[in-house]
Amino acid sequence: MSYTSITATPISPHIGAEIGNIDLTQPLSEIQQKELHDAFIKYQVVFFREQQISFEDQIRVASYFGPLGKHVGVNTISKTTDNPLVRKFHYDETSKQISGENFHSDQSCAAIPPLGSMLYNHTVPPDGGGDTMFASMYSAYDALSPRMKVYLEGLTATHDGTRVFGPGTPVNSHPVITRHPVSGKKLIYVNTDFTSKINELSPKESDAILKFLIDHCNRPEWTCRFRWRNHSIAFWDNRCTHHKAIWDYWPNVRSGFRVQVEGTEPPLAG
Repeated sequence: MSYTSITATPISPHIGAEIGNIDLTQPLSEIQQKELHDAFIKYQVVFFREQQISFEDQIRVASYFGPLGKHVGVNTISKTTDNPLVRKFHYDETSKQISGENFHSDQSCAAIPPLGSMLYNHTVPPDGGGDTMFASMYSAYDALSPRMKVYLEGLTATHDGTRVFGPGTPVNSHPVITRHPVSGKKLIYVNTDFTSKINELSPKESDAILKFLIDHCNRPEWTCRFRWRNHSIAFWDNRCTHHKAIWDYWPNVRSGFRVQVEGTEPPLAG
């Protein structure tokens, strides 16, 4: 795929690209919006450097992909800001825990999970700390044996938000194998944080299959690792990726803001 208004440089064979020739502090042209959409679908997560954006800039760019929404969790480590669409992700020497230390898809416990999440970090630790890892669930699915693919078709799993965010957070079921509504590709839709059981199996069978799938999804072969710099942005597609924050920087500071693009439909059965 070639682009005329932006550049897209892949950072791994399976997932992730750094986007250049773009200024997110300014409104994007129609061709920039289209090509950014195309890159987002192709690479599953896109990264931007040297983008010193405001809340208004971040909201505007994310809104090119759909309406923005709010976190469904009741008790969260991230905090609200004076803008209800923007959450603060700040960690320092007083932090006891950070958000997202396991591979997961954001709020898959929701009836309609977020389409995407955009994190802007204005301050990052020295010496390369605080990386985020991303995993392609397309590649994880493609690596399954044909027999396993057949076995998993038609199964559903419970995604329990109370495991992470406490009582009152949604609990919903989604297909184990889903199909991306834009790319049409199949993927595995279970994750460490939220998926509690496979509904159609006995508890022992569910535990064994779920452990296999989560171990399989977390394999490094289909991941990339993004090294943050000050004023960098990561924007990922929750419908086909997992991500994991690495807390290797205490007592240093990692600080930024996140918005989420609302989903428009529940995960589609593959």
